[in-house]
Amino acid sequence: MSDGGGLGARLRTIFDRLTSASAGERLAISVSALVLSIVVGAVLIYTAGLIAECPRPAFAASCYDPLTVYDELFLKSFGNLAADPLNGKAATTLGETTILVFTGLSVAVAFKAGVFNIGTQGQMVIGGLATAVVTYTASQAVSGVVGTLVLLPLGVLTGAVFGGLYAAIPGALKAYADANEVITTIMLNFVATNLALFLVQAEFKDPESFANQTRTLPAYAQFPTVVFPDTADFSLVALALAVTVAVAAAYLLAATAFGYDVRTSGLQPPAAEYGGVDASRTVVAAMTLSGALGGVGGAVYVMMKLGNFQTNVPAYGFDGITVTILAGNNPIGVIAAGLLFGVLKSGSINVSVATDVPPELVGVISGLIVLFVAMPEFFRMIGTRFTASRPGGGEAVATDGGRVESGSDGRRVESGSDSGRVESGSDRGRVESSDNSGMSLGDGSSGDRESDGSDDRETAASQTATASDPPSTAESSGGDPA
Repeated sequence: MSDGGGLGARLRTIFDRLTSASAGERLAISVSALVLSIVVGAVLIYTAGLIAECPRPAFAASCYDPLTVYDELFLKSFGNLAADPLNGKAATTLGETTILVFTGLSVAVAFKAGVFNIGTQGQMVIGGLATAVVTYTASQAVSGVVGTLVLLPLGVLTGAVFGGLYAAIPGALKAYADANEVITTIMLNFVATNLALFLVQAEFKDPESFANQTRTLPAYAQFPTVVFPDTADFSLVALALAVTVAVAAAYLLAATAFGYDVRTSGLQPPAAEYGGVDASRTVVAAMTLSGALGGVGGAVYVMMKLGNFQTNVPAYGFDGITVTILAGNNPIGVIAAGLLFGVLKSGSINVSVATDVPPELVGVISGLIVLFVAMPEFFRMIGTRFTASRPGGGEAVATDGGRVESGSDGRRVESGSDSGRVESGSDRGRVESSDNSGMSLGDGSSGDRESDGSDDRETAASQTATASDPPSTAESSGGDPA
């Protein structure tokens, strides 16, 4: 028993340390993990080269040179920027990054609400197919610059609507039928893939192509490449849209009432319910927004990268899960994490082409980097939920969005944007003040007191209450206005 208790105490200490790490400490941990992954990967590459057969060793008796591998994996993923800043390798890396930002944001929003959306892949497929069909149909009515101004927003909106509606299905099942969202979203991925295949073959297939794909969108219905060559599968407009959406998602989750509902529902559902949050509606809304972002990723994939919809959609949705974990579930961090993952995806192609390293080993090296960098943030996210769920653990969340802190005298002080609150011990007395209601409530161990207050902040924030045993006085002050 003592060993079990000691292990539990050590785990709690580790989780508390992870959850309390500052942004600088987390960055240092991520950088250290990245460096360690490179060292471990270099040893693995060198060892594999010793086993492999080759006419001439590339590096100290090994057939594989770790320095060349990492040069191709990281530096060459952007090509020769000095000679040609708009080269194809840079376009490929940034194109991958753009799509991964959308899928990463999709997963991040659901995670914030405490819902594990593993179905971003299916939502992206549905959104991409709907975008291709609707945009192509509408392109028959408009053309030129006007067509671009009309069709691009239409395509993005179509992807968002269909992706959101498809994600609302597991959201509603989770909220009202208590169905496990991991199972339902994974199953709906298969449904989406096969449904898209059936619809393309039966209704929307390009009659001039043997492949399972829709008709190609006209050039004016696709994202313009702007400064990049027309052959590049990348658009600065799409990248700017991804960054804008990431910033908007960060603001929505951090500075709005909806974002507060989502965060509290994910961290402390009982506190959210106590504060008047409709947990079921919040889950459905969060999943719908998550699916909409995945659907936009599908729309960008169609209108930027391919120009049509093809049934063999790469696993961007599943990669988005890794991107979110790399970002620590932070919408702004998703941009940087998406860039790193885009570099790895593009660089892996370079390594396979420029060296004799087998693609399987390249995949292992990329996986090591992701694993080492993601694990600290992954355990921190688990620790956040662990400390928040255990009694008395973690940082309490006030029902008005503030924080609850303990004073030196054992009282708890809750401060928020709408009200201030002071609670004393069980036999001390309690004072609550609210800027909105102008009411002050005081209760002690032997009596209660209720008095009307004015709308003035200072008057409503300086009520006192006296308890019978022992006597004490508590003062309450409201927080800053929202």
